[in-house]
Amino acid sequence: LLLKESNGPTDCYAAISQVDRLQSEPESIRKWREEQKERLEQLDANSRKQEAEWKEKAIKELEEWYARQDEKLQKTKASNRAAEEAFVNDAEDVFPGTEWERVAQLCDFNPKASKQAKDVSRMRSVLISLKQAPLVR
Repeated sequence: LLLKESNGPTDCYAAISQVDRLQSEPESIRKWREEQKERLEQLDANSRKQEAEWKEKAIKELEEWYARQDEKLQKTKASNRAAEEAFVNDAEDVFPGTEWERVAQLCDFNPKASKQAKDVSRMRSVLISLKQAPLVR
């Protein structure tokens, strides 16, 4: 004889005995089993509904985030173009002796206002000392 493993009974007599066993169980257990099945179905429906709501909320938040990012990008592009145009216009107005003023415009000498993670205090002090006492050629 070969024994097959399966999820249900393999022969018709076993199926009949299982039905007899279910019919012979007490009424309270059968009632509890039905209530439990209904309760689980309701919980499943609620979880599917909540998952759908979360997905909709996530999609809306992503769309808003992309819109904000695009707006920031457009603003950054516009400000960069304006800064580039001003820089090009200033580069054309080169007069002898105004080199340090141009360097000072490009450098931020306020250490509290700088948003860099690196320590640039030494470079700042070198530039200030060079501005005060330029190199002699």
